[in-house]
Order: sequence, then C-alpha cells, then structure tokens
Amino acid sequence: MFKKILIANRGEIAVRVIKTCRRLGVKTVVVYSDADAGSMAVEMADEAVHIGGSPASESYLVADKIIDAVKKTGAEAIHPGFGFLSENPAFAKRLEKEGIGWIGPNAHAIEAMGDKISSKKLAAEAGVSTVPGHMGLIEDTKEAVKISKEIGYPVMIKASAGGGGKGIRVAANDKEVEEGFPAVKAEAKSSFGDDRVFIEKFILEPRHIEIQVLGDKHGNCIYLNERECSIQRRNQKVIEEAPSPLLDPETRKKMGEQAVALAKAVNYDSAGTVEFVASGKDKGFYFLEMNTRLQVEHPVTEMITGVDLVEQMLLSAYGETLKLKQSDIGINGWAVETRVYAEDPYRNFLPSIGRLKRFHPPVEGKLGKGEVRMDSGVREGDEISMFYDPMIAKLITWGKDRDTALDTQAEALDRFYIEGIQDNIPFIAAVMDEKRFRSGNITTAYIKDEFPEGFHGVEPTKLQETQLIASAAYVHGFMSRRAQLVTGRMSPVPEARQDWVVILGDKHHPVHLELGEDGDAQITINGGKPHTLVTAWAPGQHLIEGVLDGKSFAVKFADRTEGYLFRHRGVALRALVCTPTVADLHSRLPEKEKPDTSKLVISPMPGLVVSMDVEVGQEVQAGEAVCVVEAMKMQNIIRAEATGTVKAINVEAGASVAADEIMVEFA
Repeated sequence: MFKKILIANRGEIAVRVIKTCRRLGVKTVVVYSDADAGSMAVEMADEAVHIGGSPASESYLVADKIIDAVKKTGAEAIHPGFGFLSENPAFAKRLEKEGIGWIGPNAHAIEAMGDKISSKKLAAEAGVSTVPGHMGLIEDTKEAVKISKEIGYPVMIKASAGGGGKGIRVAANDKEVEEGFPAVKAEAKSSFGDDRVFIEKFILEPRHIEIQVLGDKHGNCIYLNERECSIQRRNQKVIEEAPSPLLDPETRKKMGEQAVALAKAVNYDSAGTVEFVASGKDKGFYFLEMNTRLQVEHPVTEMITGVDLVEQMLLSAYGETLKLKQSDIGINGWAVETRVYAEDPYRNFLPSIGRLKRFHPPVEGKLGKGEVRMDSGVREGDEISMFYDPMIAKLITWGKDRDTALDTQAEALDRFYIEGIQDNIPFIAAVMDEKRFRSGNITTAYIKDEFPEGFHGVEPTKLQETQLIASAAYVHGFMSRRAQLVTGRMSPVPEARQDWVVILGDKHHPVHLELGEDGDAQITINGGKPHTLVTAWAPGQHLIEGVLDGKSFAVKFADRTEGYLFRHRGVALRALVCTPTVADLHSRLPEKEKPDTSKLVISPMPGLVVSMDVEVGQEVQAGEAVCVVEAMKMQNIIRAEATGTVKAINVEAGASVAADEIMVEFA
C-alpha cells in the first residue's frame, strides 16, 4: 500500500478519501486554494499545500501546481476525487511520465470513455445498447438545428467533455436549440476547457440508472449492482438510491454484464460508473456515458455491498489483484442519499452563499430502524463561496428495505439544522413523503412533473400541524415560566396553566397548556382531547425533539421578533403565541402590498455577469433573455418579467452582482 498520497480536490470528497486513508494507515496531503485555507480537509490531512487563488482555474485545475505539491511533500500518488482534473487524460499521462502514481483508471480508458462521442462508438462496438444521436462534432447553431430536426424532438444538447450535470440542455423545438446550443458551448468551455458539443435523442419517461464497476491492472472486472439517480434538477442528481426500484434480477444482470464488457474493452482498472437511461415501461436500457472516476453517489453502493470503493481504488492503483469476485457481491438492504445544496428551493433553487452560522447535522449511527451516514466537508462557521459547486453535504441512510431507508432519511433530515445560508433540505424532505416518489414510479422528469411551478413548500398534515402547535405552546410556556422565575414574580413552583392562541400561518388555534416539571406537558388544541408532549428541549436549542402522544418527532425552529419560524418536512410556517385579545387585533391587520418588480430585472443570486444582452432604448418582450449571470459553475439566463423599453443598465459584463441587486430598469 502507498505510504503517502496527495488528494487533488477539496470539500466533502477530500474528507471522504482522508477517512479511508486514516483507516489504512496512509498519510495524506491536500492542496487548497485561498477560499479553502481554513477548510475541514486542510485540518484533517497530515499535510496541506497552498496552490493559488479561489477560482478553480487558478488552483485546482492547474496541473503544474499540483505536481509541484507532490514533489514537495514526497507523496507517491494522486487521488483526484471527482470533478477538476479527475477525468483529464493529459494529466494522467503526465503523471505517468513524472513517475507519480494515479489513483484512477489508465489514461487510455479516460480518453476513450471520457469523450462522450467516442465512448458511444466504443459502446456500440462492445455490444452495449446506445441512444440514437449525432456523434460528430457540431460547428454552429444552424447545423445544430438541422441535426436536431433530423433526430426528432425532443433532443438533448450535451458537452462532449461534460459531467456533474453541467453543459446539458433539453430542447423541444428550433428556438430552444438556438438558445441552448451556444449556452452549452459556453458552459462547456468555462467548466471543462472544451466546447465540443453533440446532440442525441431525449428518451421520454426516462430513468437514470448506473452500474458501478471495479477493475484492476490484471484484467479482472466486476460490477457492484446499480444506483437509481432519476431525481434530478437541471440534469444534476439530487436523490440517489441503491438498488433501483425498477430493476429485476434479470435486467440487473444484463446491465451489469454490458457495463463490464465496456470496461474490459478499454482495460478499465479502477472504480468507474457506466450510466444508462432506462425505460420505466419495458425496462429497456441504453448507454449514456461512462464516468471514469469515483461518483458523488458512491456511498449508497458501499452501504448495500459493504465494499469501500476508495480502498479498492488505492489497492488497484498500487497494482494489487482484485480479491472480490462477482459472486461476492450481494445486495444487503436499501440505501438512499440526498445531496444537501447551498441553494434556495423557494427561489427556483438559485445558489446561496455566505457563512454557516449554524451547521448541526444528524448524528451518525443508528436512528429508528435504520442507520445514518454523513459525508461532508464543512463545519459551523465555514464560508460557502461562489467559486465551487453548491453541494455542502451528503446524507446517506440505510434500512432493511426501501421504506425503512426512506423513513430514516426523512427523520435524519428533520434533525439537520443549517442557518446562515439557504439550503434545499425543505425540498428533499418534502420529496421523502411524496406519494409518487414513495411508490418508486419515478422518471428524470419527476421534479418538473410534481413541482411544475417550482417549490413553494407543502401544506402540513393534521399530525404535523398538531406537532407544530404543541411545540410553539410548549416553548412559549417554558420561556414564560422561566422569565417569571428569574424576575421573582411568581413563587418558586409556579402553576403553569395558560390559555393562549397559537397563530400558525394564518390560522388561529386556541390552546390550553398545563406545563409539568420534567419536560412534559398536557396541551389541548381547539377544545379537543388533551395531547401529551414529552421533550428534553432547552433554551438555545434550535431543534425540538420529543414524543407527542407516543409518536416521536423533530422540528426545527428559530426564535424571531415576529414569532417562531418552524420548518418540518417541507413545511415552513411562522407561529405567534399570544393572548386571545392580541390574536383578535392581529386578525384585523391589513395585508402588506407586494412591490411591483415587473419594471426591474433583479439578480436572483450573487454571481458574475457573463453577458448583458440588451441596451438602453431597446424594446424587450416578456420572457426575452436580458443577461446571463454565472454562480457556482452554472450559467443562469435572466429574463424580463414584462414587455418594456430599457431605461437604464446598472451593471456590465464582467461585473460581480449581489443577490437582489437591480441590474436593468424599464421605462
């Protein structure tokens, strides 16, 4: 085994690799940019080397700096993680010339499979089913439209060197190709330094299923079953699970054998993933691409197979023979992973940057009937910058079956508290309870189908409403009694009987509370039967865990001047606890009028203005593109809300903008 390796990556994946290396007794070196100087990975590694500025183009993508760090520290090999240089064949070849080990597949395999055009040709030659499409390079938008018509709409425009959901657009007509083709080329150039683009048929009602393969340098290769990755937003995976609810043993075997055949065709000698699009109707499947690296979602495979994929990559890179045989790989239970992103689900999932004022993930280990695993590279107090991908953590849960794994995931999300930035936990928590998702009848269009107008939260169930009302009454009663004791206005053992009104959202609920001494209470809501609440909550905690009428629950809350803000399973409601008189006055307050923003183009998130596509005096139609703002490696086309004439332009291409900054004004 290697004695010391360098990790040419950052964040969660760098921490993940360090954990396995510690277990194996391998010393680690991490490289870091200005933005990551105080990161968790830097703190955990045995050594750390600064390699440049915050943009990846000045640090993590500069091969010379990474190789210098290897030589300076005496590391024997590089683990690239995912993204950055992980699928760069030129980098792998250079390491070979320099005599530095590469903890990944050989350069030939990366080159052959990393290019989506050549990989499809190889797949067809290896007997793997492929999607109809145009495999040649496309020079301009006019040619792209012509090819798209020949293939037949809808089509998918993809960056040849793409990955991670970047450089992909689905087009349903000529106009969408005309807009999408240049956007994909620009994203491809920015993210991968390669603007080649190809077009293929978009399969209706598709499911995204991938096979994990593992090879060594001696010709051995096996598959570790599949992962279902159909829950995607903007072609980026959000929720993954293993195994897939779709596959039966026969289909699984066929897909696995095709994946291995493709891997063997390029002498694949590490961990890799062969991605397929599958039909939910007939279980037919077609090759999409091969990712010649460790996948973000690899933990779900580890949870059901018991195989540490990072360890296997290290062993293979060192030249060890793969000791696992296909017959050793089984399926133990079910695993689910959710990606926790720094983004606002209530604002079309736009990126959110800032400092993590609070970051309290659920505790790893047993939870209910399942298990919890947490993969993250951040801590409370860390800064989430605009320079990198918005993923800040991965929450993985395991159960004996799918329902148990999903129940455990939902309970773990209930206990995941973040403050300081916006996060997508409300959305993924809501999905965990959604009927169609629970049925397993999902496609890659699931989010678009189920949330066509975007995510605006969900209505609480009767049980959730009761939990929130009881929590609000308990916290208010506890704090009231505490204040009375501190000020000496009551005897040492006050009689905690109170009649209040809990205003939850816009509904008024008369509540009678009898507060006990040891974290228990009797709560009557709307004159119904009393509910028994038991909790160990204490002031300063932002999570109320308790048992209401024998059923455990957890809700997040923040104390605000205008009441308590509760969040639970996609429900976000404010609760005001007050006397009946105040509640009556509150109901008489006039509603605030919303400001008219139709004459303004406002930046929905902090970022960089890539282009300004209008000029003063120009008439712009509603829905027309006004400018492009880039944040967290994603280009966002900003459109006019209404038809009008441009009165003023306040920013220019190349400028940085803040969230809610006015960029363009209309007359």
